[in-house]
Amino acid sequence: MGPTAPRRRAAPAARESLPGLLTVCLLLPTCASKAGPAFKPNILLIMADDLGIGDLGCYGNDTLRTPNIDRLAEEGVRLTQHLAAAPVCTPSRAAFLTGRHALRSGMDATHGYRVLRWNGGSGGLPQNETTFARILQRQGYATGLIGKWHQGVNCESRTDHCWPPQVAVALGGRLWLSTQMMALGVLTVAAGKTLGLISVPWKFVWGAASLVLLFFGSWFASLGFVRRWNCILMRNHDVVEQPMALESTARLLSGEALSFIQRHKPGPFLLFVSLLHVHVPLMTTKEFQGKSQHGLYGDNVEEMDGLVGDILNAIEEHGLKNTTLTYFTSDHGGHLEAIDGHVQLGGWNGIYRGKAVGGGPHVRDPRPWIFRWPGVLPAGRVIQEPTSLMDVFPTVVQLGGGQVPQDRVIDGRSLVPLLQGETEHSAHEFLFHYCGEHLHAARWHDKDSGRLWKVHYVTPRLHPEGAGACYGHGLCPCSGPGVTHHDPPLLFDLSGDPSEAQPLAPGSEPLYGAVLARVEQAVREHRRTLSPVPPQLSPGRIAWKPWLQPCCGHFPFCSCSQDPALREA
Repeated sequence: MGPTAPRRRAAPAARESLPGLLTVCLLLPTCASKAGPAFKPNILLIMADDLGIGDLGCYGNDTLRTPNIDRLAEEGVRLTQHLAAAPVCTPSRAAFLTGRHALRSGMDATHGYRVLRWNGGSGGLPQNETTFARILQRQGYATGLIGKWHQGVNCESRTDHCWPPQVAVALGGRLWLSTQMMALGVLTVAAGKTLGLISVPWKFVWGAASLVLLFFGSWFASLGFVRRWNCILMRNHDVVEQPMALESTARLLSGEALSFIQRHKPGPFLLFVSLLHVHVPLMTTKEFQGKSQHGLYGDNVEEMDGLVGDILNAIEEHGLKNTTLTYFTSDHGGHLEAIDGHVQLGGWNGIYRGKAVGGGPHVRDPRPWIFRWPGVLPAGRVIQEPTSLMDVFPTVVQLGGGQVPQDRVIDGRSLVPLLQGETEHSAHEFLFHYCGEHLHAARWHDKDSGRLWKVHYVTPRLHPEGAGACYGHGLCPCSGPGVTHHDPPLLFDLSGDPSEAQPLAPGSEPLYGAVLARVEQAVREHRRTLSPVPPQLSPGRIAWKPWLQPCCGHFPFCSCSQDPALREA
């Protein structure tokens, strides 16, 4: 899903904090400051894109080969209820970087636009947001981001992400249909004029025909430049490849990660590898094409596992395995609506609702989540406590010797006690599930009884009816006629019904009323912590602006490519 940026954004606080190779694909620089006296582990964060929890062997898939990620799980801690911070890329990643609901930074939908779509836009992660990387820089860490950013462009840290093909295709289809309808209207008027059935000046007919041609030409030309403008590779502030050669980008990003580890092995370092896998268009090298049992998507998953293996092997070869905290996850669950005809291009979310059933993608779905730190975290441990992607922020800040900001609400909770076995329960009592600005559901973990409740206030209307996702929309909507508001809300006991197959009723659940009342009280308290902020995904900010478009060469025919030798290296 495409990118965008604010006017003067997270330079010191957010953007500058994750330097390395950005694809957008990206390449950001590295920064370090004075180290403190305490031991600080290296921190390696690997994030896939649109990967379903059911796509990995360590989560029960026995038809896709993911030996490297499975090995990571065997040597580390695996969580089964680690929830996405948002259902789509931009807000989920903003929450991951800041430890805060994306709504608090303006990085979630308020006008129906849910992701940054253009590099030449002006929305993005605000300057007053602090990322975990910025905090760790102050603790002496070299920091790097290699891969997808999707938090805005044209600030101190410029970033990008390729326009998602399924969105471009859907938009193009709607525009083409509109063009046809307009042309049909003009032809009808012209026929009526010719046959003497209506009395209108020919100037009107020719003027209307000219407007239809202008409309068609404007949108067709714009879509024709989408890949050139939106699919770029940047190193720090410079565009180094436009359009990006997707077929070889995977190995390029892997090589950048290995180079970063080599350069900074004395440590401490923070490396965030933000993979393009397994988001459409599923560009896969010939080495992996046709090798899986699940078509192009399966090939892409297995290639992703190979890239993860390359990075893990580099950590071990440099003798850093026991001094490196390694984390693997996905920004959210599998995109079930990603299809091409009858071919599935999205992942599998296992038994969980996630994007599959009534909860839709708005209700954050469990995703794969693995932490490894040999000698510190117990190998092979499985944790079923509800946790959030936002918990990574306070966790890495604590391990890096920093302090979380005290001047704002931090929604994440440190996982260190839970991971090390010092406590049995997550620090979260309540978790709130947003779709854009709309609260769709909430979870309550009653630690006294051990029961985990989930309340749905809003669910999407699946399309077509009875399907497992919103195939007719490309993504399930957050509001409007495409959703159902529940009064009373739907209540599930996830302790015994993790797939949310059977909503509870007052007659079957004695605690029905008490649970709804307690969750409603928590929702009211949560909403009191929200403050109005400038929306970063407003139409004015996400709109493409020629003067903000990153470009190498001569606009609008931006074009440059890296030396093939550099790509091979």
